[in-house]
Amino acid sequence: MSWISDTKSGPSGFVRGLCCSVLQAGPIPRHVAFIMDGNRRFARKRQVERAQGHLMGFEKLSETLEWCLDLGVKEVTVYAFSIENFKRGKDEVDCLMELARKKFEQLLEEKELIDKHGVCVRVLGDLSLLPADVQRAVANAVNMSKHNSRVCLNVCFAYTSRHEMTNAIRLLAKGVEDGELEPSDVDEELFEQCLYTRHCPDPDLLIRTSGEVRLSDFLLWQSSFCCLHFTEVLWPEFSTWDLFAAVLHYQRDYSAIKSSRSSYNQQRLCSGAFEELSAAQSKWSPKELVAVEDRQKRVKSFLQFLSKKEQLFLETMCA
Repeated sequence: MSWISDTKSGPSGFVRGLCCSVLQAGPIPRHVAFIMDGNRRFARKRQVERAQGHLMGFEKLSETLEWCLDLGVKEVTVYAFSIENFKRGKDEVDCLMELARKKFEQLLEEKELIDKHGVCVRVLGDLSLLPADVQRAVANAVNMSKHNSRVCLNVCFAYTSRHEMTNAIRLLAKGVEDGELEPSDVDEELFEQCLYTRHCPDPDLLIRTSGEVRLSDFLLWQSSFCCLHFTEVLWPEFSTWDLFAAVLHYQRDYSAIKSSRSSYNQQRLCSGAFEELSAAQSKWSPKELVAVEDRQKRVKSFLQFLSKKEQLFLETMCA
């Protein structure tokens, strides 16, 4: 099955489109994140192999991406493989790695469809933990779609939030150690720019299937002002109606979420560099202004270095 379906026909498509139109009269989440839980339980329920359960989970992802596109969602993030999953049995891990390799290679074959929909695919996680053939397939898929900008699909693979934050701290510590940053340069905004999700807006809606009510180390930093929706349905059984129910939940809580996020952003703005720069000419001495400008230059140079390092890593994996 393709990553993104290109067919919309039949009564179900008509009814879905009608429901989408009704939902679009209200606020639509720009960024939706999914914890795709329940593949193994679904396999047990259907008395099929675990590999078949994971395959059907991928097919459900393809359908869900189509539904999100229809709704007007601009960014989707999925929790595809946790670092903790490496602790599972070797046969299951090998199966998941092989499925990932095949699906990312399939993505390359669907370049025309991906470009048609303007989908940018990013893979977030510690890619160095993956087998070489999976690294190569991932890197080729990311490089192929990096110029698209209509919608973004973020696949969290070999990911946990704690690992992500630990990695960001290491990058900042190395920057200070190498003299690229001063300790005083490190703040919340710079920390966020060192996360795997630095190119992504925070999620507006996070959906977890299978009845579990926990985040399982997924987007812990990014989900502070996010609508959390937990549903009993197993991921391969997730339907367009389950997605619509989650969006309705988001719309119901939209005002409260927007208010909390706006208050936090305003507080952050008032205590950050923007306030400092706006008040600089009237309150600060020339020496203090130079210090602010020097910090901006250091931070900009450091972030450019990280971007080049990331691109070089992807190019090396493609070779």
